[in-house]
Amino acid sequence: MKIMIICVLITPTFATEMINTVLFDMDGLLLDTEPLWGESMWRIANKHEIPITAGRFKDTTGLRIYEVTDHWALHFPWKGKSALEVAEEILDDIIELSKLRGSVMPGVLALLDLLDANGYKIGLASSSPLRMIEALVTHFNIRERFHCITSADAVEWGKPHPAVFLHCAESLQSMPYECVVLEDSVNGVIAGKAARMKVIAVPDALHFDDPRFAVADLKLQSLHDIDLDMLS
Repeated sequence: MKIMIICVLITPTFATEMINTVLFDMDGLLLDTEPLWGESMWRIANKHEIPITAGRFKDTTGLRIYEVTDHWALHFPWKGKSALEVAEEILDDIIELSKLRGSVMPGVLALLDLLDANGYKIGLASSSPLRMIEALVTHFNIRERFHCITSADAVEWGKPHPAVFLHCAESLQSMPYECVVLEDSVNGVIAGKAARMKVIAVPDALHFDDPRFAVADLKLQSLHDIDLDMLS
């Protein structure tokens, strides 16, 4: 007697789903404002005689500004203004500085056009406070290009926690496996992967060879390099 064995491969439902949502970081990815943060933080830190060196700013890259000044207060205590007041002063400074000297990063407008033409849902999920995000995307005339804008203000934890990406995806009625995250920072890449999303890293030249970006699904030098096949 011959026995026939039939093997059935059961593929999880999500494996056949297409990515239909793209979530952008802002500073250093959408807007060339990342270097200006260090300048603003250094200026305000000096003003209030906070004993921190510029070299230590990298310790808090990707964190919310309120988390940054809380970190300073713990490790580099000073007298006078509170951590919250210093954070608000830095925000005022970086917003004005970004309007004066910031710019939209190369490849952003072309990519937004490509995504819009192909029916993608487009979100912005940033660790920056909402008042800064709104001020800058409005100033640079890209506010209406996004179907959802989410700040880490809206969630309990900032990057590298995945909350801001998950919140943005939920607002767009997208599942995590339908999303691809575009990020320039290590903390942002970690947050995207923790959210169970595909992540494309676009680091600046100075940090491009940082081995921690190996966590990303793909690493590119510019948003100019992205095509639709990479989003699938």
